[in-house]
Amino acid sequence: MKVLIATKNPGKIEGAKRALDNYFENIEIQGISVPSDVSEQPVNEEIYKGAKNRVKNLKKYAKENNIEADLYLSIESGINNLLGRWMITNIAVIEDNDHFESYGTSPSFPVPDKLIEDIINTDLSQVMNKVFEEDNERHNKGGGIQLLTNNKMTRIDLTEEAFIMALTKFINNNWR
Repeated sequence: MKVLIATKNPGKIEGAKRALDNYFENIEIQGISVPSDVSEQPVNEEIYKGAKNRVKNLKKYAKENNIEADLYLSIESGINNLLGRWMITNIAVIEDNDHFESYGTSPSFPVPDKLIEDIINTDLSQVMNKVFEEDNERHNKGGGIQLLTNNKMTRIDLTEEAFIMALTKFINNNWR
């Protein structure tokens, strides 16, 4: 199965591959960077919109470059208060060649009130680097969640879980 994912981030690619490996065999996954067409730090509905836009832009790129694939994936991280509390959430979107789409979210984690404005005005990576006084967050596969959970969960784990949730409609024909 040939899969395109709208990122070059090795951690996100690995998380997607882990999710797909639970249900499919012989996965070939290729990362391609495409724009989200939303804010650098997506807020609320922009998270889903950014993931959806990445899939649309990925499919367009594939068509223009004669790249065939079975599935098109993307994941977008952002800050939201859709439940009345600020949290960071990843939203994964998967679409096939028939435009059938599914989506899923990762576990979310709370954001201290004192950091919300900084995150919205810059991005989570910059704020994490400032709070933890290190620049490793953007460069290692673990991401900020690895720092926040004392090495119990990584960006790869969050990505894998979001894609497993997004795969539910693809692996259960009666759920379509």
